[in-house]
Amino acid sequence: MPDRPIYPTPQDAETAFYHALEHADLETMMSVWAEDEEIVCVFPGGIRLTGHAAIRAAWQRIFQRGPGLKVRLSAPTAIVTPLSAAHTVLQHVSLRNDESTHAQHVATNVFVRGALGWRLALHHVSLAPPDSAQDVPKVLH
Repeated sequence: MPDRPIYPTPQDAETAFYHALEHADLETMMSVWAEDEEIVCVFPGGIRLTGHAAIRAAWQRIFQRGPGLKVRLSAPTAIVTPLSAAHTVLQHVSLRNDESTHAQHVATNVFVRGALGWRLALHHVSLAPPDSAQDVPKVLH
């Protein structure tokens, strides 16, 4: 793919991912993913999807209705090494036109660094327990 964007940081790739999610932009969504066939995506309560074809098909089904989601992120954490990064966030997802309908998820996004910058290798989401709505302050041990 010669026109694939370069994401200079893991945060740039993550920002593109959530932008694509909110805008139901399949091409941008798939440009964020690493080219490795071992990429993995797990939606809340869903099975493990592995590889570009399975992940693309899942996002295509989700995006069929067009843009309709609003996603707010909170409580980010990150572990970054020179070649990989693991981010966790709370995703507050609502319908764009009806914020009273919402869900809260815990997401883990793992990025890898390659010749074309940072790419997503794993996106794993699960429902967050009701008491996780507040951001928990970080405590150093």
